[in-house]
Amino acid sequence: MAGDLTRQSDRLLEEGRSLVRDNRAGGRHRRMPSIGKASAELKAKHLANKVARIVTAVAVILVGAGGVGLVIGGLGFGGLMLTICALVAGVVIFSSFPRIKVPKVSDLNTGDVRHMVSRTELWLEHQRPALPPPAVTLVDQIGVQLDALGLQLEHVEPLHPAAVETRKLVGETLPGMIDAYRKIPAQLRREDRAGTGTPDQQLTESLGKISQEIDRVTRQLADGALDDLAIRTRYLDYRYGAEGEPAALPAPDPLAEINRLPDKDKQET
Repeated sequence: MAGDLTRQSDRLLEEGRSLVRDNRAGGRHRRMPSIGKASAELKAKHLANKVARIVTAVAVILVGAGGVGLVIGGLGFGGLMLTICALVAGVVIFSSFPRIKVPKVSDLNTGDVRHMVSRTELWLEHQRPALPPPAVTLVDQIGVQLDALGLQLEHVEPLHPAAVETRKLVGETLPGMIDAYRKIPAQLRREDRAGTGTPDQQLTESLGKISQEIDRVTRQLADGALDDLAIRTRYLDYRYGAEGEPAALPAPDPLAEINRLPDKDKQET
């Protein structure tokens, strides 16, 4: 019995320490800041809508309580407590819900350029916990680059081949590659099966290439060199299917080989 109480006390103390550390760090949202201005603006707009809902809820509750008080000749202590409880409940509910919706991969390359960039940045932010540290650093770097690329694409005709291919690079190739990596079992991501590096290393290398390509495209767009842009087929070795899923990765590639393994072979590996 004493041992159980000791273990429970230790657990409660550790949970308390974790909560204090989390509060000092500013909570989860501060530990995972926005990777670009576009996603930050999207989250700020979502927060502003939440605040507006809270203000509206508080106003409705206060007006309703005042109206009831006038009709019955005063709320009394019980009515005052009910009003306070309703205010607290309204603030808690509307500050927690609705949560910001993480875009789906299929929705990234849709809409205008501004929405594409903001959705892609927001999607990338939510992939960071599943990525190796070097890849996380590159994702943060890509977020900054996407802001600059988005500004340049706003001045390009949407149907121009350069704009179309650039949107595919950002809205399909980049998220499709990360999505393919996440489908690999975690225990296999650090194994070198083909002598060309682990899936972790291959992902980091591929993100580095995409970062370089985004930088090159942004510079050429700024210089007006639209006809000189050649994306994916010249600089990236990825070929994608109709639905944006990787149809083939560079051979030999651990990502493709592991994904093609039968379930039985994966377990044995």
